[in-house]
Amino acid sequence: MEAQHIDPTPRPTGLSPWETATIEVFIHAANLIGLPRSVGEIYGCLFCAPVPQTFDALVARLGISRGSVSQGLKLLRQLGAVEVHYVPGSRKDHYLPELSMKRLVHGFVRDQFAPNLESGGGRLDAIAALIESEADPAVREHAAQRINTLRTWQGRMQKLMPIMMAALGGANFFSQPNEAQQDII
Repeated sequence: MEAQHIDPTPRPTGLSPWETATIEVFIHAANLIGLPRSVGEIYGCLFCAPVPQTFDALVARLGISRGSVSQGLKLLRQLGAVEVHYVPGSRKDHYLPELSMKRLVHGFVRDQFAPNLESGGGRLDAIAALIESEADPAVREHAAQRINTLRTWQGRMQKLMPIMMAALGGANFFSQPNEAQQDII
């Protein structure tokens, strides 16, 4: 496997080479879980900063739009990945990153993954209704098999969620795993 090249050239916004390389790590992580690039940039910048950063400092250091920073901070706060920090003598909000991986993963699973998993049953029912109206019996049979596979996957994920949350120490958001759930591991 070829090593990935990280460009050590500082960005014109004043980020050092190590900050730029670290922010790239968070950009890749954000992309991996389907979040916008700017979310990775903002979190990465806060992660690298030795002191809490203001909204304006994030805009200036990252060279991204005010709208991207606003939306990114909103999402990061919803996920529990960023918190507002009081700085005496300043009327501006200052932001700090959450540094606990357990809390970061827990917030993402709770706020992003779990709601999509829960609403998936309705989407599968709607697809099943569309399959029933398929005129070709061979296509209908194939599609029905595929939707059943999706239902199986969804059921397994629903069984896995409490186990994942318990492993993260956040089982209070989901029910405890029971014996029937142990068969998926």
